[in-house]
Amino acid sequence: MASSIGKEKSANPVLRISQLDALELNKALEQLVWSQFTSCFHGFKPGVLAHFEPEVKAFLWLILWRFTIYSKNATVGQAILNIQYKNNLSQTEKYQPLSKHQKLWYLIFTVGGRWLEERCYDLFSNRQLQSFCKIKHYINFGSGLLKLCGLLNFLIFLQKGTFATLTERILGIKSVFCKPQIVRQVGFEYMNRELLWHGFAEFLIYLLPLINVQKLKLKISSWCSPIAGLSNSENTLAAHGKECSLCGEWPTMPHTIGCSHVFCYYCIKSNYLFDMYFTCPKCGSEVHSLQPLRYKIEMTELH
Repeated sequence: MASSIGKEKSANPVLRISQLDALELNKALEQLVWSQFTSCFHGFKPGVLAHFEPEVKAFLWLILWRFTIYSKNATVGQAILNIQYKNNLSQTEKYQPLSKHQKLWYLIFTVGGRWLEERCYDLFSNRQLQSFCKIKHYINFGSGLLKLCGLLNFLIFLQKGTFATLTERILGIKSVFCKPQIVRQVGFEYMNRELLWHGFAEFLIYLLPLINVQKLKLKISSWCSPIAGLSNSENTLAAHGKECSLCGEWPTMPHTIGCSHVFCYYCIKSNYLFDMYFTCPKCGSEVHSLQPLRYKIEMTELH
């Protein structure tokens, strides 16, 4: 595979987005491995891994490094995206795998650097001696300087498209395609249809919370009720306060809003709190005042 790759810069340039996607996939894999590992200790005493967490993480990342960078010259994210590292320090333009020194330094900069940062924070966080305070100050200064250099490297990467991380620039390792890019199998018509559908779905997600569905439903029901037509017995039942105009059941704690229709207290109260411009679904009257029903209905009238 290595000998079959030609001038990768002219033939197979790696896009910036592909390099950034590979970094995000690597982070997702590390989080997945750590969550799966910690799930094995749910039955143990809480905090059993707290004292050895940096060492355990370093051991797991060491295993990942052994089966990715050391053996395949690519991380898991890069392997998924058909990318691998090339020794950019070599004089030839053809593909050259990473040297053992580059792989070891990659391990030191990535795994060793993160372990040192976490362990030094634990070692010097509770020390009050002047010497420890100075060491902690130097470590913080060095960490901040590395982060600043990483930011500058990222800005340069956005401009030139090479060396997405500071480690890659220091070691002289470059991301290249390990195989020729496969011709796109998905038609643009399908992509356009998917883009339009997702755009329409996002528009509906934004629009639906702005629509008062309850009021619209009541308005439509008020329009449909004259068409369907209520029988005289049903109108009489509603007029005598034996039916809630919202739920259609026997009114619980019957109340009125100023018109001749009756509502359950919880029905009218919840709708009025939800919509301050609530109107009666039967006659369209606005809520002037919420008052309890003054006359009583005998239970014998139900039979």
